[in-house]
Amino acid sequence: MSILVTRPAPAADELVSRLRKAGQVAWAMPLIEFTPGTQLESLPTQIASLRDDDLVFILSQHAIHYAQPALVKAGGSWPANLNYYAIGRSTALALHAVSGLNVVWPHERETSEVLIQLPALQQVAGKRALILRGNGGRELLAETLQQRGADVQFIECYQRCAKYYHGPVEGRRWRDRGITTLVVTSGEMLHQLFSLFPAIDREEWLLHCRLIVVSERLATCARELGWREIRVADGADNDALLRALQ
Repeated sequence: MSILVTRPAPAADELVSRLRKAGQVAWAMPLIEFTPGTQLESLPTQIASLRDDDLVFILSQHAIHYAQPALVKAGGSWPANLNYYAIGRSTALALHAVSGLNVVWPHERETSEVLIQLPALQQVAGKRALILRGNGGRELLAETLQQRGADVQFIECYQRCAKYYHGPVEGRRWRDRGITTLVVTSGEMLHQLFSLFPAIDREEWLLHCRLIVVSERLATCARELGWREIRVADGADNDALLRALQ
């Protein structure tokens, strides 16, 4: 089994290193990279304006990576009187590491669908909810909170940018290296991967690879694109991906 990890750095490099230490053949080809978001400057003011028991949602570790320096630069901090929610364990730990605060995340599966089912989020009418995320992204969380009566606002903490690769060259490279397993952690990257290679590489190689994804939604999308052998990891962090790969 030869594995290609497409998630962004540095998580891709960490996963590849751990796989190699376990005796696997693995390579990284990050499909996206990150830059600071357009709304970071408004974050300190927005956080400070929240009232007791209002809600803050962190949708990725990258949001913390960019939000924390912006808060520190403005002399702000993460108020202890708010309720903090993260999309998953790694994101929750990242916020806890910089704030020391309790952060709630869905233990069952790290998705918006499971997060929004948490008992504490069923009665949110009249509360303000601040969602820290990248550019674009899914609207399920925001729309559900609004339906339940919350006042929802976004902070774009970072932007995702597609990395450029020359498809025919990369197709030859990864076929020569005998890649048989692909790790993909978002729908955006799945479509990017599918579109990157010439049709002959897709038909003869790419769609025959085993695919490791991080949600049933992604698995459905992959099946629609033509993949057949798909495994859903029990989370989006590297620990969960390692379990799925083993």
